[in-house]
Amino acid sequence: MTNPVGAVHHLELWVPSLTRAEPEWSWLLGALGYQPFQHWDSGRSWRLGSSYLVIEQSPAMTGHEHDRLRPGMNHVAFWCGDRARVDEVVAGAVEHGWKTLFTERHPWAGGPDHYAGYLANTDGFEVELVADERGNRATVITERSRVVTALPLVCWP
Repeated sequence: MTNPVGAVHHLELWVPSLTRAEPEWSWLLGALGYQPFQHWDSGRSWRLGSSYLVIEQSPAMTGHEHDRLRPGMNHVAFWCGDRARVDEVVAGAVEHGWKTLFTERHPWAGGPDHYAGYLANTDGFEVELVADERGNRATVITERSRVVTALPLVCWP
């Protein structure tokens, strides 16, 4: 089976502290079905289907903090399963270094027809956990001035 043209191969996030980021991302990605994939001195990756996500503390970084409100990637959104699974993962994430965003509107921060949990980790990386009854998929979302573009991550069964 070949991957569709335009499907995401991998997503790489540079983190200021691998020691701090690894347990947070490892727990969250494991809860979403990702499996550990690669391990090297300055990075880790997890795979789901033919796509994978990398966190790396690169020596080439020019800064030491992430700000999701600056130009660049705002957040990563993952299909999480049904509403009960979104609630379960959000509750567990809070116990693993993530904080809930938009608590006054949770789980409807994305609108009345969009059930999702929004989280940020210690370094300020935001993830969105989206409820969907259609099955197990993942999507990377970038947001600029309320215009949303979805790029599918391929997650083969």
